[in-house]
Amino acid sequence: MAHKFDPKNKHKLDNEKRRDMLPPEQTLINLNLHEGDIMADIGCGIGYFTIPAAKIVGDGGKIYALDILPEMLKDVDIKIKENTISNVETILTEENNLKLDDNKVSIAFISNVLHEADQKEEFLNEIKRIISPKGRIAVVEWQKINSQYGPPIDHRLDKSDLIKILEKLNFSNISAIDIGENFYGLTAEK
Repeated sequence: MAHKFDPKNKHKLDNEKRRDMLPPEQTLINLNLHEGDIMADIGCGIGYFTIPAAKIVGDGGKIYALDILPEMLKDVDIKIKENTISNVETILTEENNLKLDDNKVSIAFISNVLHEADQKEEFLNEIKRIISPKGRIAVVEWQKINSQYGPPIDHRLDKSDLIKILEKLNFSNISAIDIGENFYGLTAEK
């Protein structure tokens, strides 16, 4: 069974150190999020990436904030209201049922969640289903190194293993994105 994030620790999801290590706006820009994109923020948590993504995609874009924990989505709903954001929709999902139509999004974004999936290929196939033709997936994960931050090393997903899974599932144009010493990023096309 994969390591699962404990929602009692949600206060750890947004703090000065995390913003320094993984700045949300710059990370999304580095992963090529653009104005007008329709993005699924899969495992959105408290909206750490959701809110900046909504600003980047603008009025012509849309963000679907997806999470399996209702308490996380409540935090996102509060931030949507506080920031007067109209292009975000929160959706309570299940791990392998994202509750979105086929080909719904131009980009599926998943940050520090994939290592928690028990059935990574099934989960990635479900993500692939919601991506439009020529759309893309953007993954941020913990480097498989010993670190004082993040999950234990044996719960982390090695970048080369993730690339192999994406290749097996017929994703193309897989690219690595540098996101500092603690994280790696990968993008791929459907």
